[in-house]
Amino acid sequence: MTSTNIQKTNAARLLDAAGVNYELVPYEVDENNLAADHVAEQLDEPIEQVFKTLVLRGDRNGLFVCVMPGDMEVDLKVAARISGNKSAAMIHMKELLPETGYIRGGCSPIGMKKPLPTFIFESALLYDYIYISAGVRGLQFKINPQSLIDYIGAGIYPL
Repeated sequence: MTSTNIQKTNAARLLDAAGVNYELVPYEVDENNLAADHVAEQLDEPIEQVFKTLVLRGDRNGLFVCVMPGDMEVDLKVAARISGNKSAAMIHMKELLPETGYIRGGCSPIGMKKPLPTFIFESALLYDYIYISAGVRGLQFKINPQSLIDYIGAGIYPL
């Protein structure tokens, strides 16, 4: 699963407890560039396999999560529709830590303070593995997308 010199995150401990296979992969953090393309470059992986975790607020159902390839922008109309909302918007940065327990650049869909409805972009299923944040800056999970979907009970979008 992981080498001993990498400190496990709470998200990693949750996956361990559930028996989900993954690999922890460290990368060099650039505080001035927390974008997915930087992470992909550091991992020497295609940006399409490096997924970002976005937290949004819908007008009807509250917070929800979209996990999408790092080279895509969230379509707020699609996000609203898949989450059962009429409209949706990204939450403010200052809300991220209190709502999820995670900071920008280290937000994982695994182990948030409260389980939130989560939707993963369908292209994840094209790959044997994808990368998602392990819950801290500088560390990614290399994980089978179906294992991730099954573990967090995520929906697939676009529908």
